[in-house]
Amino acid sequence: MAMHHARPGEVFDLAPLGSNLKDARTTAIVKSKAFEVVRLIVHAGVDIKTHQVDGPITLHCLEGRALLGLSEATLELSGGQWVYLEGGVPHSIRGIEDTSLLLTILFFSGSSDHPGESTRQGKVA
Repeated sequence: MAMHHARPGEVFDLAPLGSNLKDARTTAIVKSKAFEVVRLIVHAGVDIKTHQVDGPITLHCLEGRALLGLSEATLELSGGQWVYLEGGVPHSIRGIEDTSLLLTILFFSGSSDHPGESTRQGKVA
């Protein structure tokens, strides 16, 4: 079955998943030549190893708590908090609690590469 992606002008529900978070999985919301948006689920105790992407990213914690590992610091994100990273910044994520994050990846404009394929240096989930 094909994964549903949001269409321009479509309202997409990002409300907290609450008790359904424990069974949730990462889902792509939209992918274009300019950017990609993913609802990233990181369960308690799960590590996403250090990786980087070419373009800038944002992480908006929708619910839960997670650690964002950077070379110079470790940041704790909890519901309602947002962070921006420049492209090429190595980072890792570890779930403190079951966590839902809104991940936005910006691609370089004019790139002939297919978004998300060659721009990623590591696996998102």
